[in-house]
Amino acid sequence: MSDPTADEPAKATGKADDTGAASRTGMAAERTWLAWWRTALASTAGALAVGRLAPDLLQVAAWPYVVLGCGYALIAIALLLIGASRQRKLERALQRGERAPLSFALVATFTFSGTILAVLTIILVLAQL
Repeated sequence: MSDPTADEPAKATGKADDTGAASRTGMAAERTWLAWWRTALASTAGALAVGRLAPDLLQVAAWPYVVLGCGYALIAIALLLIGASRQRKLERALQRGERAPLSFALVATFTFSGTILAVLTIILVLAQL
């Protein structure tokens, strides 16, 4: 008779399975950090477009667009800083075998900030009609 655990030594010890899961989780955390970075780069490009290019293209007063562009740039800075912090927290949680969920307060802050910037953008665009 064959031993059922002999066919699955990795599952019996759990070590090979844990190593693969840890590796996948670590890579997922890295992809998440890169997503924070990409989003920050897009926000930086938006800041430049709104703050510098839009007033020239629309031939309008620059100051409201510069203020709005600075808002997008502040979001970019926050994304970079918080993305780096999240990467560190996820890495530490992974080493301890714990979870590190994103706080709702942070999600709400970014959601509120993005909503305000979008509404202000809509107002500026409609004001130019």
